[in-house]
Amino acid sequence: MKLLLITSIFFLLAASDNWQPNQAPASKHKFIIAAHRGDHVIYPENTLAAYKEAIKNEADYVEIDLRTTKDGELVSMHDGSVNRMTNGQGQVKDLTLAELESLTVKNKDTTSTAVFRIPTFKQILQLCKNKINIYLDFKAADPAIAYQMIKQYGMEKQVLVYINSAPQFSGWRKAAPKMPLMLSLPDSVKTVAGMGDFITKYQPDILDGSYKQYSSEMVKLAEEKHIPVWPDIQSAGEGAADWDKALAIGLSGLQTDHPAALVKYLKSKGLR
Repeated sequence: MKLLLITSIFFLLAASDNWQPNQAPASKHKFIIAAHRGDHVIYPENTLAAYKEAIKNEADYVEIDLRTTKDGELVSMHDGSVNRMTNGQGQVKDLTLAELESLTVKNKDTTSTAVFRIPTFKQILQLCKNKINIYLDFKAADPAIAYQMIKQYGMEKQVLVYINSAPQFSGWRKAAPKMPLMLSLPDSVKTVAGMGDFITKYQPDILDGSYKQYSSEMVKLAEEKHIPVWPDIQSAGEGAADWDKALAIGLSGLQTDHPAALVKYLKSKGLR
């Protein structure tokens, strides 16, 4: 689960009077599905296999977590350490790419003989190009280096960046002014007026947060300002009852742990 942004961390960011939100990457679907850490119902999270499964199951985005190795390479790993997800120990930032690539990622299916590895950002960009957009949860990396790699693979129009701190926000605005940046609506914002103030002050291109904190009036305000609202709904027990609530308030996208099931649900509603 991503940490929600705390409003106060952005107090140094200056607002621009003529600001207009950058557009999110284009999609052929009206309702956007972001596969949380890939489609990890079958395959381990943040692996190429999980991303391939999300592509196969018609998700619009794969959400990946970007971190930097000891020798400056970019890899996808949610946690700061490799302890939970691999047969190794230690912090990503303290391990070289070669050391990380020697590890195997744990598989929930203990009967499987398949071997999974920590993927590099380069591998993910190659896999996703012209197949699926990338929802880049920017955990620990340099915006300029990440954007240079995105440009190298011609993926400028297929990536949005989820921001976790004020330096990341200003770093991305400097390195890539047209890159769409996603901010979480803080838990403290519970009204239309409060959301309007947040948008005016921090100028998000896309809004995230928990789907439970949005009302239909808040979603309508975001639409008027041309800001997509694609919040988190992911959980082990996530299902049709939750998706019904999301549709009822007018949401146009969700980050989910069950992309294949959500696609099937939307098709049953005539929305895909």
